[in-house]
Amino acid sequence: MSLEALVTILGMAGLTYAIRAGGLLLADRLPRIGFVAAWMRHLPGAVLAALVAPAVAGGGIAEAVGAAATLGIYLASRNLLAAMIGGVLSVFLMRMLGLG
Repeated sequence: MSLEALVTILGMAGLTYAIRAGGLLLADRLPRIGFVAAWMRHLPGAVLAALVAPAVAGGGIAEAVGAAATLGIYLASRNLLAAMIGGVLSVFLMRMLGLG
């Protein structure tokens, strides 16, 4: 391994650690009530929807079935992890069967 590669890897590791540590340090300073607090609570769902929506809209039948399976499992169980696993498995199975 070259010195340049090692320095790059160590630099990126340091930067990753700094970003994570910075998030933990800033979390105590975020407001716990009010508009900003409510906005921060809804942000992860909005980001997830922004990442998933284009794939579902531009995808085929497998993606549509996966989205429907995810929604159905979540509504039935209220378990987000189970819903995501079910959606991924449904897309995987549809593609394995040649239907996607």
